[in-house]
Amino acid sequence: MALQLRPNCEYCDRDLPPSATDARICSYECTFCAECVETKLSNVCPNCGGGFAPRPIRPTQEWRPGVCTTRQAPSDKRVHLKYSHEDVAAHCARVKDLAPEKR
Repeated sequence: MALQLRPNCEYCDRDLPPSATDARICSYECTFCAECVETKLSNVCPNCGGGFAPRPIRPTQEWRPGVCTTRQAPSDKRVHLKYSHEDVAAHCARVKDLAPEKR
């Protein structure tokens, strides 16, 4: 099963195409841009409380049979926060000083 590669930052709605090097994901594939992760979220996923890692790039060229963006298309469903920015800020402030592995 391949990652969904969601097309946008859930916080600011910035486009994050499959080749975006500034896309960040948590272990549940919540997707945010690096700027929001660093400046708004303090490396705290507002949905699960975990940390973030750089999202891998999905190859556009089919180096191996059936493995590329044309064969395993990224998601086109835009996802948005279900919490207000104020609620997200409070949540992140509560747990940002705990290392992701301790949350």
